[in-house]
Amino acid sequence: MMGLGKLLYVVVLLVNAVAVLSEDRFLNRIGWGSSGKQFQNDVSVKGRMINLISATRTLLRIPLILVNVIIILYELILG
Repeated sequence: MMGLGKLLYVVVLLVNAVAVLSEDRFLNRIGWGSSGKQFQNDVSVKGRMINLISATRTLLRIPLILVNVIIILYELILG
């Protein structure tokens, strides 16, 4: 279970990293902002990554909060 627990932590941390990316401060500077929605039907790798980041930020917001709370409580209780 140690390996699966660490893998879960890594996945949650990576999803957290994608979820907190600021579109105004970071993504627009490197040309990956979704303002204008020009990448909505784009099949390139860049377009798919922009859509993935946008979907992660919108769809996983509430579940990610719940998963983070569960992990924090688990760490506080069982250390």
